Amino acid sequence: MQRIHHVWTGAAAVLALACGTAEAATEVELWHAMSGANTQRIEAIAAGFNEAQGAYKVVPSFKGTYAEALTAGIAAFRAGNPPAILQVQEVATASFMAAKGAVRPVAQVMQEAGQAFDPTSYVAAVTGYYTAPDGQMLSFPFNSSTPVLYYNKDLLKQAGLDPNRPPKTWEELGEMTKKLRDAGVPCGYTTTWVSWVQLENMSARHGQEFATRNNGFDGLDASLRIAEPLFLKHVAALADWQKTKQFDYGGRTNKATPKFTSGECALFTESSAGYANVKAGAKFDWGIAPLPYWASEVREPSNTIIGGASLWVMERKAPEVYQGVAAFFDYLSQPEVQAKWSMESGYLPITPAAYDFIKRQGFYEQNPGTETGILQMNPNEPAKVKGIRLGNFLQIRDIVDEELEKVWAGQATAEQGLRAAAERGNAELRKFEAASQ
Repeated sequence: MQRIHHVWTGAAAVLALACGTAEAATEVELWHAMSGANTQRIEAIAAGFNEAQGAYKVVPSFKGTYAEALTAGIAAFRAGNPPAILQVQEVATASFMAAKGAVRPVAQVMQEAGQAFDPTSYVAAVTGYYTAPDGQMLSFPFNSSTPVLYYNKDLLKQAGLDPNRPPKTWEELGEMTKKLRDAGVPCGYTTTWVSWVQLENMSARHGQEFATRNNGFDGLDASLRIAEPLFLKHVAALADWQKTKQFDYGGRTNKATPKFTSGECALFTESSAGYANVKAGAKFDWGIAPLPYWASEVREPSNTIIGGASLWVMERKAPEVYQGVAAFFDYLSQPEVQAKWSMESGYLPITPAAYDFIKRQGFYEQNPGTETGILQMNPNEPAKVKGIRLGNFLQIRDIVDEELEKVWAGQATAEQGLRAAAERGNAELRKFEAASQ
């Protein structure tokens, strides 16, 4: 990690000369799920690496959504010709780890290639998620995000509230959304990614588990804890606020975004990587604040946990391809490269060095609020909550959405919705556990 860029660049150039021509460069396929402008950004990163040396050529290919890219990668592996690198969504980590013989740990790839690699040089909250119990880093963290609170300063002012004092706690959010509604604002608060924000990160913020067995890190026999008091309290509050439009459900994934950018809802929880969408869509004065916490539950909140995806190295590739993968990951780890990706995409810098580099550029001062996510993750401290690593997690999130939609619609109580989600989710966990034996 601390090696200077020109050291490996020079070695790679020697290798390229030995091959004779640029056409002899070893190709390294990278399949990803970054759409829109981020497709171009990944292509630019690959181009930068390819221009920096001549031994390897990274070839990025967009493969659709995270689920589509994962399906394509698994199918390619079964057919005997997987990509060298596959971008995998964080919630599929446990499932991908269970795909025995399909992946090669990134720590092993770097070691065998002789690349300097220090997992401790990454943000602890990120590396903890992608590290095995034995301490071996399994995949390369690439695009990491965490939920934050966006707020409409103009609407706060309209309701007689301080536009520069967003709610720190859920108690304050409840009071503020009542004042917003009384002032005629159509909607006080909405959210994206209900399970990720309102259950997974809400519990992490309070230092509590989403599931037993250390959120699944300590074994496949984990069970969901989402029917316990903290979750019941939180969902019940949201359900009460839904009745008065202090809270207004806007749909699954990030479908609620227009409710905020249109000026309908004054407060909005979304990924820190949603910054670009908010910046492009909001025609009002707005800000970013940390994810709220219940002051009645904790005096000081814990870190939030990551979303996004990481880069996994697939098996069944030639040794020289793995050398190229290691060189590319070394390139990705450079503060300048990390900083450019973070500043352009809105994803968090994954190393303290990149974070410091961005600060020196004055980016956070020039773009207020963009530092919120990384500060919330405590970049220089061990994470209190590493994350959640469960099998069939994508299915569990769908179940949570289904059951809580009944709660928002007034068809079920918070307790009924969460108990049903826990029961159905645990069935998915048992299914995954049985299939992994």
